[in-house]
This record gives sequence, C-alpha cells and structure tokens, in this order.
Amino acid sequence: MTLPSIQRLEPGQSLRARVERTLATAIISGELAPGTLLTVPTLAERFAVSATPVREAMLDLEKRGFVEPVRNKGFRVTAVSDDLLNDIVEIRLLLEPDAMARLAPVFPADRLEEFRAQADAIVKGARAGDLTAYLLADQRFHLDLTSLLGNAVLVETIAELRARTRLVGLVSLLETSMLDVSAAEHHRLLDYLAAGDAAAAEDLMRQHIRHAVGWWAGKPEAAEGE
Repeated sequence: MTLPSIQRLEPGQSLRARVERTLATAIISGELAPGTLLTVPTLAERFAVSATPVREAMLDLEKRGFVEPVRNKGFRVTAVSDDLLNDIVEIRLLLEPDAMARLAPVFPADRLEEFRAQADAIVKGARAGDLTAYLLADQRFHLDLTSLLGNAVLVETIAELRARTRLVGLVSLLETSMLDVSAAEHHRLLDYLAAGDAAAAEDLMRQHIRHAVGWWAGKPEAAEGE
C-alpha cells in the first residue's frame, strides 16, 4: 500500500485531521483505489502515530462515504458510481462557472500576485507528480477565489462538492502531459479574471470542471476546439 507522506500536510492540524486529509487526498486522486483494504494497525505504523487518531480518522472518512467497514478486517475504500459523479459535476457546473463570471468584473488587482503564487504551486505539483501537493493547492486556489465573492455558504457548498468528487484517473495522468495542461488552466483563469473577461472565465471554468468526468476520471476528452 503506497501512501503520501503525512509530513506533506499543513502543520498545526491534529493528528486525526492530518491522517484523514492524507487518506482522503489519496482516495480522491485514485492513489488508493476502490476496493483497497485499510487497517488501523497498519496505518498507525505507517504514520508513526497511535491507533486512536487513525481510528477516529477512518470513522470520519466512513461518514463522508470514502470507506466502508469490513467486519474483523478494517475499512475498504468505496467506489463512486458514474451516475453520482455526473450528478456532482452537474451541480458544480451550475455554481462554479457562474461564480467566476461574477468575480471577473470585481477581481482585486492587488491580489493577483498572491493567486499567481497559488497557481504556481499547482503547476509545480503537477510537474513533480506530487498529487497530494497538486490537489491541496488546487483546492485552496479555487476556494480562495470563490471567497472573494463574500458568500460563505457558496464556498462551503463548493468545498463539499469538490471533496466528494473522485478523480481516480489522476494517477494515470502522471505518465502524460494532461496534468500539466489542466494545471496551466489556473494561470489562464487568472488572465481572464485580471482582464475582467467574464465570458472567458466562465467558459474556462466549465471546461476545467468537465475534466472530472474526462481526463481526471481516466476517460478521453476531445482536444480544445474540436
């Protein structure tokens, strides 16, 4: 069983939160494939922590639907059906592109370099093949942008939808240029926001989200413009 290092997560979190976030990221990216059996003792040894925070993290992941208990064995990583993934993406398409269109006319120019640095972190994670760094930077980038609209409920809703979006094809993208292409879209989005181009920002965000049922799901996509 291969897991990202727990040290990659942000300091200051509880052990329970750090273990949960590491495992959730590995499940979302497909590093831990559906059907993988996880045991508390093995994970505790792997993370060099006691069994208690691991057990608590697994129960949290069970509540989120990421794992299911297996009697006398541990927890098994669950699968997400294509229908559920499509439903999640459909809702995201109703919310996130429109949010970027509304943000474009009011995007604060003095925050541009801050978001450029976040986009750089996404690109760096993609080029290094570090899916944990890639996903954490991606999550922060999109939620921080959305928060500029001042609607906390919208941010929370998008965060929950993104957390439930499985990207099981990401691992296979490490051997291709597609992860780099999707990472570069973050800088393009900033270009459109900085220029106040609402239509272009909306269109790009729509394309970006659709990767969740295309490349990021291990399925082919038509090249842009086809």
